[in-house]
Amino acid sequence: MSGSTISSGQPTPDNTTTRPAPLRPRARPFLSWLYAPSPSSVTFALRNTIAACLAIGIAFWMELDDPAWAAMTVWAVAQTSRGESQSKAKWRIVGTISGGIAAITIMAIAPQAPWLFFPMIALWIGLCSGFATFVSNFRSYALVLAGYTCSIICMGAASNPDNIFMVAMSRGTYIVLGVLCEAFMGLIFATSQERHARAQLRQKLESALVLVTTTLCSLLGEERGALNAARRQFGTILTINDQIEFAEVEMGPHGHEGDHARAALAAVSALLSRGFGMAMRLQVLNHNHPAFTRTADEILAFLKQFPKRLPDQNSVPALLADLQHFRDVCRLYAAPHRETDIRPDLEPIPGHEPFDAADASPEMLDDRLDERVLFVSLGELLGDLEQAIKEYEASTHRIKGDHFHFQLETHRDTREAVHNGLRGACAVLITAYIYEVTAWPNGLGFIAITTLVCGLFATKENPVLGTTEFLKGAVAAYIVAWFLVFVLMPKVTTFETLTLFLGPAMFLGGLAKGNPATAGGSAAYGLLLPAMLGLENHHVMNELAFYNGNMATVLAVAVSVIVFRSVLPFSSDAERLRLRRVMLGELQHLAHPGFTPRISVWIGRNTDRFARLIRHAGPTPAPLIEACILGTLATLTLGLNVIRLRALLDREYLPESARRPILLVLHYVEESTRRHDKAARIAEAAVRRLRVLDARETDLVTRLELTRAITYLVVIAYTMRTNEDFLDASKPFRGEKNSRLLNSGQS
Repeated sequence: MSGSTISSGQPTPDNTTTRPAPLRPRARPFLSWLYAPSPSSVTFALRNTIAACLAIGIAFWMELDDPAWAAMTVWAVAQTSRGESQSKAKWRIVGTISGGIAAITIMAIAPQAPWLFFPMIALWIGLCSGFATFVSNFRSYALVLAGYTCSIICMGAASNPDNIFMVAMSRGTYIVLGVLCEAFMGLIFATSQERHARAQLRQKLESALVLVTTTLCSLLGEERGALNAARRQFGTILTINDQIEFAEVEMGPHGHEGDHARAALAAVSALLSRGFGMAMRLQVLNHNHPAFTRTADEILAFLKQFPKRLPDQNSVPALLADLQHFRDVCRLYAAPHRETDIRPDLEPIPGHEPFDAADASPEMLDDRLDERVLFVSLGELLGDLEQAIKEYEASTHRIKGDHFHFQLETHRDTREAVHNGLRGACAVLITAYIYEVTAWPNGLGFIAITTLVCGLFATKENPVLGTTEFLKGAVAAYIVAWFLVFVLMPKVTTFETLTLFLGPAMFLGGLAKGNPATAGGSAAYGLLLPAMLGLENHHVMNELAFYNGNMATVLAVAVSVIVFRSVLPFSSDAERLRLRRVMLGELQHLAHPGFTPRISVWIGRNTDRFARLIRHAGPTPAPLIEACILGTLATLTLGLNVIRLRALLDREYLPESARRPILLVLHYVEESTRRHDKAARIAEAAVRRLRVLDARETDLVTRLELTRAITYLVVIAYTMRTNEDFLDASKPFRGEKNSRLLNSGQS
């Protein structure tokens, strides 16, 4: 933020530079995952292939009736990181036990009444799929697993209800066997897991802090593309937040390092919003002040050196000391300061009006107040950065006697939960109706696989995205299974020979799962291939069993795809409208005098919404998506400033003459639904009123509180003025005005 950069209240466009085209990810050559896999993909595929073969061998030795389920469990819980695998294995066992209990209960209620039995299964699947939408990571997997495990057990015991307990125990045995085999091989392949997990956690937090400081440099320097860079960080933040839970699992016995890491990410989110608000104030206020320019240049130099200093753990105290120094400077200039203000002994100079009110022109007073507002904003921004660094430092080691706890609250989409539940229930009823009408011998397996696939789809944030890839993976598994069953397996007489054929087929699925472009299809391939082989101790699958059984499997996947694409299909447009309305409703609630807002809740939910918008936008977002994300960032910043304004009122330092205009602004924020321009005018009028009160006020503390109030009101007024289309929830958002704002900020 050099003097040339901030010489005026608006950023100077550079007409010699054109806006760069969106970067597209460089496409890898076709099948490169097969002939040139990464070392991590090879290790992952080898580890889980050995685990799956081991699980099948033990299942054969134990004379289990369906050994394929043990191998299916291995591939179901297999993840690229040990923390993810261990977490998923734990929740798979929990889901299996819950599903087994539900299956025994439902079968006991309706053992011989299919028109009661199938609707009860559908209701259970719907409830599990719906509630899975409300939780994150593998907790959602446990819920849908409880749903389809119940269905699989019930279908397996439908012909002999008295055998339900043994079927449930058998199912649980497969799961435990597969989990133990995967964990055993993971333990062999894992080296220095705890140290590696701590290093990974530290590296992820460092990357988040480096990204945010780089973005702040762009925002404070008013560089082109700064807003675009700021909004992209929220997807990164939420991804890191999800991975913290898995790092905690890998660390084994640990303290509250994960809680401190989550708190650091929340501080980073607040910091990005502070930077966005700072950019607004730089556009609205006059910042051509020597003291502010000098301080801002020093802070920019500090931020540019930050990525080099942060990796050195010994430099963290020095970083915090530098930040404290800059915050002290900002506090010094944020307070009313005039040369004739006070003596060194803090006594007023006789014969002078307080704060030079008599000999200062209104323009000079406004300029000085603008400078103080900017210093208040800059100091609070540095305070959030200091908090983020402190939490980062606390996350790098175990602190004795630490009882800190922090959890980011996420967005809960009730409508999508209902839709997921209805889709799952509908799929069960459709397949059950087909079975009842046709009396298909493989109909029960058809229903069971349908519930399994629908449960997996229900855990996806956007269920439509992965359905086609899953179907492709099922077809690929069918083709490979045909080759194995009819060409290779008839020659097999021992388990060792079977592994020579089965191992390479599974290894290919592991390589595909390590490649992001084929991961969705490989999930279906690895899960369904063992089931299609008809593995038994004393029999080899014949043609009739293969075609009937596997046709039911492929048709079950196809029915699931059709249901999720046709019954209440997921719509990105509808989701954006829904997210916007919920967010704006919460924004109005923040301003309600009877509600006590929490910054962590507001940041957590909106960070989650950011990530949803970015993930559903794809690698090259359209201008409408960009405008929606910009509006979401503006709304997040608006809400944070409303919360800070509420906290300012709660401190009760402001006189009644200053509280009235602020309360009026909060009232219009709460009540405004369409005429946000009116709320913006009220906020601008409140700023003018507080400027007048500041010029007359003689108490230092009151003047500092007035300065803070103006700091927040400036952002509220600017945001409501420039985002009135996005803030109007009564009509769809087209993004024209926000797109022009985004383009002007990059040109």
